[in-house]
Amino acid sequence: MIIDTHAHLYSKQFSHDRAAMLKRADTEGVKKIYLPAIDSESHEAMLALEAAYPDRCFAMMGVHPCSINADFEKELAIAEEWLSKRPFCAIGEIGIDLYWDKTFVEQQKTAFIRQMHWAQDLGLPIIIHSREAMDVIIDILAENRWFTEGGILHCFTGNVEQAQRLIDLGFYLGIGGVATYKNGGLEPVIRDIDLAHLVVETDAPYLAPVPFRGKRNESSYVKYVVEHISEIKMVDIHEVARVTTANAEKIFSKMGQFAETV
Repeated sequence: MIIDTHAHLYSKQFSHDRAAMLKRADTEGVKKIYLPAIDSESHEAMLALEAAYPDRCFAMMGVHPCSINADFEKELAIAEEWLSKRPFCAIGEIGIDLYWDKTFVEQQKTAFIRQMHWAQDLGLPIIIHSREAMDVIIDILAENRWFTEGGILHCFTGNVEQAQRLIDLGFYLGIGGVATYKNGGLEPVIRDIDLAHLVVETDAPYLAPVPFRGKRNESSYVKYVVEHISEIKMVDIHEVARVTTANAEKIFSKMGQFAETV
């Protein structure tokens, strides 16, 4: 079994073949898929997918940093209301994105820390989005060590030193399609960091691995990430699948505990 820890399968890009896509994932052994929230515009689609596949698809709740702007309090209020209504498996995806626009960086930091508080209060992991902001994220986590629930640094693209700092702070590294790219830069991280700290993901429909780079990504393609990790670490592919699955199960094991507290 393989777990895809991060996939936006509710995206409109899957509207014409979602059932077939999920069947392909099942055929490749992908038995659980975790769905990160973006903002209120996609909540309905995300929750509908979870309702249609309750034993396979699991929704998170949070506000993506690219959805944080001058009016971000409204989005946070909507997400917080959802968290009061029903259980979710994690708070995510949340974080800092400085790639497109740095106008609202302070608002992003405020939203990130507030959502960390939600996760701490609910006993849930956080799933972190970091683009052009790895050191910023690490500094925030280091400055807020009251947060003890851990989580995943989704689509990790940093170096070995940054990876170790995140691990020391209680986080796992989400390895996706970028790891298969010739200039992805992740070979040293995969080689030097123990499997015990890694999980696999697709971020579908984005960042498809080789040999599908440039095309729509989907959960069945996570096997190519597992294969690549296996090749770099010279570890049997089944062992990579077993360990990363066990790591994911550990991270997301608190959903039942959360359900009891709501």
